[in-house]
Amino acid sequence: MTNTYTLQVAGLKRDLPIIRLTENLSIASFVILGDAELLREATPLLVDKLPEVDVIVTAEAKGIPLAYEVTNQLGLTAYYVARKTVKPYMQNPLMIEVHSITTQAKQTLCFDQKDAQAIKGKRVAIIDDVISTGESLRALEELVELAGGNVVAKAAILAEGDAAKRKDIIFLEELPLFD
Repeated sequence: MTNTYTLQVAGLKRDLPIIRLTENLSIASFVILGDAELLREATPLLVDKLPEVDVIVTAEAKGIPLAYEVTNQLGLTAYYVARKTVKPYMQNPLMIEVHSITTQAKQTLCFDQKDAQAIKGKRVAIIDDVISTGESLRALEELVELAGGNVVAKAAILAEGDAAKRKDIIFLEELPLFD
């Protein structure tokens, strides 16, 4: 029998499997990909908490559907995704290294120069599904600043573990960590 954690968010209930990451750490696995109902219900609640922004930025891949929905609800015309690898089409990409709790290895976040130019001088909201250790968030913030953008909001559906105590992020519900 799989252990689960029952999450209540945006008026919806989800039973999340508890997944062991290390000998001393397990998480309730929240995957927004494919959950159109949760996106539909949670996005307006998150949008209501955001300050005025010009641009939405997320990291590849799980934050993409949320960034898309937030972009639409704000009436913006584009959002920008920090890719995890440099792609052949990228000209002079901006790059930052990050080590997140769920990937458990170093990875790179990067913007194409065209995306970096679109962010320059703009008020940016960084959007993700879950904020946990904050390492991915920190790297995204550095990347946005390297591109010349001004991060005015950092938001997610869930804040996991100690992230829920942070005053500099916007989130809808807390997600505990498990020993």
